[in-house]
Amino acid sequence: MRQFVCPHCRAVNRAPDDKNAAAAKCGRCGEKLFTGKPAEVTGAALAAHRASTKGAAVLLDVWAPWCGPCRTMAPEFAAAAERLEPGVRLLKLNADAEPDASSALQVSGIPALILFRDGQIIARQSGAMRADQIVAWTTQALAQTQASA
Repeated sequence: MRQFVCPHCRAVNRAPDDKNAAAAKCGRCGEKLFTGKPAEVTGAALAAHRASTKGAAVLLDVWAPWCGPCRTMAPEFAAAAERLEPGVRLLKLNADAEPDASSALQVSGIPALILFRDGQIIARQSGAMRADQIVAWTTQALAQTQASA
């Protein structure tokens, strides 16, 4: 059984392993759990995703509106969401709006990608990447983690 947080209302939803999570809707608000696009999150919403996502990974993009490389990577990150969901939930955290959250994650350069599994950081990468690079990096990091588990 996989477990996902609704990006709209933060309700925790379960999805059986044999069902397509990409088609799942939230039991509380009725919105789709996955839209093929990254979800913008606050620090509190990120904490909810980290704590309650089970059976899937969470990929976070820490960015800022003034950052040129961040703006360049935004459409690439969105394209990666289309390819990685629902096995990976893609989230975006604005470092300027959420300085405490980005500081707690020890982000020293943006854009920064942080990959979580079961709430724990398993990989991180700084610098802009293309969609195919994001997908490859994420897939490789997840495979390495599974191999060592």
